[in-house]
Amino acid sequence: MKIAMPFGARPKAAVLAGWLACLGMWGTAWGAVLMVKPGESISATIHAAQPGDTVQVARGVYAEHLVIDKPLLLQGLDRPTINGQGSGDVIRVRSPDVHIQGFIVTDSGIDLGAENAGVHVEPGSDRLMVRDCTLAYNLFGVWLEKSNDARIVHNVITGKRDLSSAARGNGIQVFNTAGVQIIDNNISFARDGVYVDVSTNALFRGNKIHNLRYGTHYMNTNHSTWENNESYLNRGGLALMEVRHLTVRNNIAWGNTDHGIMLRTIQDSLIENNIVAGNGRGFFIYDAEFNVVRKNLVIGNQIGIHLTAGSANNKVDGNDFINNAEQIKYVAAHDVEWGRSEGNYWGNYSGWDQNGDGVGDIAYEANDVVDRLNWQYPLIKLLLSSPSIQTLRFVARQFPVLRAPSIVDKHPRMRPLHQDWRRWSDK
Repeated sequence: MKIAMPFGARPKAAVLAGWLACLGMWGTAWGAVLMVKPGESISATIHAAQPGDTVQVARGVYAEHLVIDKPLLLQGLDRPTINGQGSGDVIRVRSPDVHIQGFIVTDSGIDLGAENAGVHVEPGSDRLMVRDCTLAYNLFGVWLEKSNDARIVHNVITGKRDLSSAARGNGIQVFNTAGVQIIDNNISFARDGVYVDVSTNALFRGNKIHNLRYGTHYMNTNHSTWENNESYLNRGGLALMEVRHLTVRNNIAWGNTDHGIMLRTIQDSLIENNIVAGNGRGFFIYDAEFNVVRKNLVIGNQIGIHLTAGSANNKVDGNDFINNAEQIKYVAAHDVEWGRSEGNYWGNYSGWDQNGDGVGDIAYEANDVVDRLNWQYPLIKLLLSSPSIQTLRFVARQFPVLRAPSIVDKHPRMRPLHQDWRRWSDK
């Protein structure tokens, strides 16, 4: 084991910790640099290290379970592998100010009750950084609990894909934290990509989340931001539930079999400029109130928006609804008006714009009595092309007494806001 000491002496741990905290110098070798080569023990080197040291690990395969119980940088050189050999946690962190970078971390145990993980972070281990790692074939990729201000950045995380979905853990588990940032990760083949509960002030940006049950399963977490993420080929894309004060913008959700973006029991949130393409349901909005839903492209879904359980007091403006098999699925007792400040674009709008101001001269109504019967009695789809059903649709539109409550847009736009919408038509 080779030990190098920059500057000729080791600074006191308290002074070092202060520098790290104030300057944010994750990974700067203020302490000693301890080198581990193949055939040597990473665990023994960590045990010998002082707080603030750097443990560098050369390329190789290390069959170990690590416990990091002091502030330090664990740095892989040329991507060494730490293999848990199918048991327990591969790395367990029980100290603040730990930085793990540049490793392949693989083959944790499969005990869901013990929360086996590639990197398991114990309560109080604040300011964790896991960066530029491949976390492969672990039950949970990263488990965070009461670990504030953690950073999980630019990692590839895959689960134990040979297990059933219910037997897998999640790619990243975030529980009872504040200030976590999950940025630029690629997550696949776990149960849920990112599972978040009872947390606050989180940032999720630039992640690719695919081939999962839910891209994200997000509950009881307020004052947070989801932006620039891509969630695709899952059962559900983003599932945002029991939350308030979220910003959900510039995300792409495509090819998910159930929904692209679920907004369930969500209030006081902004959902803007998302692309929702080729899903079973583009948006599933359930018990959602006092939100702003604007400038989203909803294209090529079986149902553009499924709206239910109230969800009436929202501002829905400036969205594009294009080539959805059914634009809106809405069954309720009263009309809901959208487009109050800026009309939405509806690809199936059959009205006209006589004065050329870009706004339709008659209101758009999302569904009629035939649509309502179709949702309540699915077998009626077999008769949709029959003369009797077409006659019923015509009569219902002529006689308001037969009219079904609907989403009503009184000032629909004649042109889509998203001029590049065609690129999403084949999702």
